[in-house]
Amino acid sequence: MVDSPCIGVCRIDPRAGLCVGCTRTTGEIALWRDATEAQRARILAELPSRRARLSSVWVPSKTPGPKQTGR
Repeated sequence: MVDSPCIGVCRIDPRAGLCVGCTRTTGEIALWRDATEAQRARILAELPSRRARLSSVWVPSKTPGPKQTGR
């Protein structure tokens, strides 16, 4: 059985339509449990090129740090 490519960073980039962790679409994520080995292999084969594409469009949101007080 082909293991899931999920790495636990489950956030969909709305511009790319891909999970920023595993680079699958929401449809592929939903299908994964019931997918055939051939379907899983096809999805996995597409992930490296998606990762490259996602890297060029995804900018992580910045969490504000502590305020600088200027002291």
